[in-house]
Amino acid sequence: RHKIRIMFPMVGALSELQAAKALVAEVKAELKAEKAPFDKNIQVGIMIEVPSAVAIADQLAKEADFFSIGTNDLTQYVMAADRGNARVAGLAQALQPAVLRMIKLTVDAGHAANIWVGMCGELAGNAQATPLLIGLGLDELSMSAPAIPAVKAAVRQITEFDAKRLAEKALQLESAEAVAAFLQAHS
Repeated sequence: RHKIRIMFPMVGALSELQAAKALVAEVKAELKAEKAPFDKNIQVGIMIEVPSAVAIADQLAKEADFFSIGTNDLTQYVMAADRGNARVAGLAQALQPAVLRMIKLTVDAGHAANIWVGMCGELAGNAQATPLLIGLGLDELSMSAPAIPAVKAAVRQITEFDAKRLAEKALQLESAEAVAAFLQAHS
């Protein structure tokens, strides 16, 4: 038996999550009727990828078992900048203070509801940003295998207290470039 979780992408409204959970309940009922084995307590979470999900994260957290922040999509939608469009791609930087504040709001809402909050996307595998992400309160970082050693080393080099102080300062900066320079100076 394997421990698996269900995670729904692109949830932007509470009704979407409730409808998805209703489908999970329906499938569970079918499995039970068939006497098929399944995890009755399977965790159901969502990707936080759109600004509307951040705005109602407190409501979503009451219905979800976990959040995973998808920084690539969240950045694109927060900054209204298509990563694939060279004319505006420069705006789509995950270190934008607006994006960092969205991450913090999501983490705070999740933790207030006692659910864990993870992150996936390019930012999660950025070792230079790791102290900032720890300071923002993320519980889990999902990254490609080659990024693991550098991120692991970054985790070992900072205390939670110092990471929180670093994050507080970074959240007050005015641009992605300023945040990047700040992280560079503190690495």
